[in-house]
Amino acid sequence: MRGLICLLATTLLLGGCASTRYNVPSGASDETSYASLFPYYVEFCAVSEIRKRPGSAVDVEGGGPGGHSVLYLNGVCRDHATTYPVIAVCDGEPRPGEGVGISVNAHYRNANWTATEGRDFFFHGDLAPGEALTAASYARTQARAEQLGVLDGVVFHDRVMREKPQAMSARDYMYEMSVATDYAIAFGRDRYCARVPVDRPRMRGIVDYLNSVNAPYREGLRDFEWDVLRDNCAHLTHNALATVGLWRHWPTERPLLVAAFDFPVPKNEFVNLMRRTNDLPIDRPREILADDDLRRALVEKDWLATRPGGLAEAERAIADNALYETDLRLIFFDEAIFGHYQQRFEAIFTEPRYTDLAANFAWFAARYAQILHDRPADGDARYYDHIAREQQDLATLRARIGS
Repeated sequence: MRGLICLLATTLLLGGCASTRYNVPSGASDETSYASLFPYYVEFCAVSEIRKRPGSAVDVEGGGPGGHSVLYLNGVCRDHATTYPVIAVCDGEPRPGEGVGISVNAHYRNANWTATEGRDFFFHGDLAPGEALTAASYARTQARAEQLGVLDGVVFHDRVMREKPQAMSARDYMYEMSVATDYAIAFGRDRYCARVPVDRPRMRGIVDYLNSVNAPYREGLRDFEWDVLRDNCAHLTHNALATVGLWRHWPTERPLLVAAFDFPVPKNEFVNLMRRTNDLPIDRPREILADDDLRRALVEKDWLATRPGGLAEAERAIADNALYETDLRLIFFDEAIFGHYQQRFEAIFTEPRYTDLAANFAWFAARYAQILHDRPADGDARYYDHIAREQQDLATLRARIGS
């Protein structure tokens, strides 16, 4: 997102910008272990601003302190039958790291988002673990991105292409502008990510939604115009998760004065998602069933957002970095006096149940046992039957990791 959020907050008296930097430990279980238990999962990431070091041939500045948001979908592949970003659930059982990273970019004219194949390449480019980001490894990653066809079928706005250096080809310029935003995120951005396990049918619903968003741009019916208030990167990531019943859809293209008081911000979305997947009052079923969205998800989809496996992780931009600045900002958009996002954010990286799979499982096991123990005689059968099924599924998962 553009660097407008603090300005808007001040101008509209909506609130303040919370602390931008926070040292957090790396979280979440390793990819292989996690994907063996949850082969289909969504990973939402709030990522920081990006700033090239002085002297770069192409100066890329994206997001400002508001940052950017992306999704990684494990078990989803690009459709190589078309030279345009179209995705589909992969054939067969997905492997760890077999998925696509989804990124919105204001540069695009004929697409809202594009898809980068491979979790490791999406986040780390062509770098080996511990490898420095140098001019050589940067060029190698760009060449790999072109080979993968990350931007195949995508057209940039003319206003963007007018800034292209004369000596650079249009294709190379597009890939240069997209590094650390649409692929190789860690080259120039810190990230805070939240994983949400889903099943194959729910992942298919997310895929169908994302393809439908791109459809009018693909068919040439309209041009994509990114808007910080009315259609930004966090609108897409939020609404993709809304398809599984996690929360309510966030409308786009609303009247400006309405949107100015209610628009999604990446780092807020990270905190909201972690709270949604871990902290709903599932021990108070009357509160759950009184919420129309939660009741609908339970009755129609047998699913509640708060369930085992919703883990957080954090990763800094590549420290040994010849191309990008690494002292980066990512703000909350918060109430000026009674703001709570920083406190909630810190809790996520303090309590092990948010970042450690065994601790997460143990916490849910204790809650499920207590809920079923306290079940009243007149308790809602649908609710308690759902909790009993979740308890049984969790017992199977815990046995597989030996906890």
